[in-house]
Amino acid sequence: MDIQNCKILSNEKIAKNTYKMVLECNTKSITKPGQFINITLQDFYLRRPISVCDYDANSITIIYKILGQGTKSMASLTPDIILNCMIGLGNGFDITKSDKNPIIIGGGVGVPPLYRLAKELVKIGISPKVLLGFNIGEEVFLANEFSALGCEVLVATADGSIGHKGFVTELLDGIEYDYFFTCGPLAMLKAVCNMTISDGQISLEERMGCGFGACMGCSIMTHSGAKRICKEGPVFEKKELIW
Repeated sequence: MDIQNCKILSNEKIAKNTYKMVLECNTKSITKPGQFINITLQDFYLRRPISVCDYDANSITIIYKILGQGTKSMASLTPDIILNCMIGLGNGFDITKSDKNPIIIGGGVGVPPLYRLAKELVKIGISPKVLLGFNIGEEVFLANEFSALGCEVLVATADGSIGHKGFVTELLDGIEYDYFFTCGPLAMLKAVCNMTISDGQISLEERMGCGFGACMGCSIMTHSGAKRICKEGPVFEKKELIW
């Protein structure tokens, strides 16, 4: 983990209440897909943890949804503004544990970190099936980008305006897979763990205080004791979690 002053290169709306921001920074401390950054915002006491969607040597891409005053403030930021960021937080996904036929299951603002995960899997010759769930069609994002990687993509919306009408977990019916990766709302993650027949990795979303393990504010109980989502997580194996 390191702390940098990062310049905003772009900050654009890509779906309903959803924005993509690109930050100029050194990304040497990012080692796995699924890690996150923690951003200081003017007039807000706590930093905002945002998962890393993608990165190269000199920039990070994050995707966030307006859910409160902090993210509403972020949506108004313009290029060239400097943000102080903690970079390379969390443990990330371990792609070495995947078998040859994995699925990726994302829900809403849980989708962004799964994009870099898919890129890393494709790099080692694994093309995952990608299941994406949203409330309405206007909220759908990254579906085309996953397809451009060569992934088979299935979309579910609660109102049926795009793809399957219903929950993203309903798309599991009839799909063959031997491992899974998932990130999204807690109810979706619980359903995925209950429905999947394989092992897998789950990225949890949680309100955080410090973001690097000092305050213990985001601790959860696992089968091996208390774990901090910001430090030992946000990614956990299915067998670790107590629902």
